[in-house]
Amino acid sequence: QARLVESGGGLVQAGGSLRLSCAGSSSAFNMYNMGWYRQAPGKQRELAAGITTGGSPNYADSVKGRFTISRDNAKNTVYLQMNSLNSEDTGVYYCNMSPPLRGYWGQGTQVTVSS
Repeated sequence: QARLVESGGGLVQAGGSLRLSCAGSSSAFNMYNMGWYRQAPGKQRELAAGITTGGSPNYADSVKGRFTISRDNAKNTVYLQMNSLNSEDTGVYYCNMSPPLRGYWGQGTQVTVSS
């Protein structure tokens, strides 16, 4: 089964930046709207940013103006550039289709923002 693998997380100080990558094992993912989701400790998973097959982005209000989602179909990869990070951005970040499909949740990548 095709899968998605997230990478790029880490520990960063408040105000810093990280770039997350989501590599798909198949070019089939290029036919789907994709999303970056995040789950903060003790909270439900939420959609942080999405991108259509045509490259149109959409963002949660909490990340608008700070995060940028993009995709490179030649590499079967979706990116999330995160700037001006704050402690509320701490959590595990996952990519999946948008809306998400149950069988495609990966391990995610941990983002920790220290104040």
